[in-house]
Amino acid sequence: MKLKMFATVLCCSVMVVTAGMAGSVTAEAQAAAAAPKPKYVSPPATASVKLNDAEITITYCQPSIHGRTIFGGLVPYGEVWRTGANAATTLKTTGALQIGDLKVPAGTYTLYSLPTQDSWKLIVNKQTGQWGTVYDKAQDLGRTAMEVGSSATPVEMFTISFDKTMGDSTVLHLKWAGVDASVQISAVK
Repeated sequence: MKLKMFATVLCCSVMVVTAGMAGSVTAEAQAAAAAPKPKYVSPPATASVKLNDAEITITYCQPSIHGRTIFGGLVPYGEVWRTGANAATTLKTTGALQIGDLKVPAGTYTLYSLPTQDSWKLIVNKQTGQWGTVYDKAQDLGRTAMEVGSSATPVEMFTISFDKTMGDSTVLHLKWAGVDASVQISAVK
């Protein structure tokens, strides 16, 4: 009984304090709070690396597994995938790159991927600024094969990262669920 009375008094005290504060909120602040805001379930992320002759930045959004079957389910095999969520995943490089067997001049591009049950391809596309599901094959700069491995433990949030960075080379990783797709990247002069 005492706990119930304490909770009632606490609740009433909070309501009184909140009501007293309401008069101090400006009309502009109230309007801003009421305005609809985009709510992304998949948060934005950035992966970047500096090589001797190029700086690379990848901007993307991180979807989560949420108990779903990812590859062969949410991301169908044999179909181009946006390689993230929300807006298209962007690759910016200040220098020319060799990504796998694909030559990529300095500039800004969109990354897509093509997963199948036994292989992956990374797609570098010249169209930029679009929503992730907007894909124009005619804008492809090219495609390159990726090595596909598995993660020791499932990765809940899709992650793009670099490792084994030395001088002018690094390895790009796309990790999600139990998959780790990777490709060698080198800066070229």
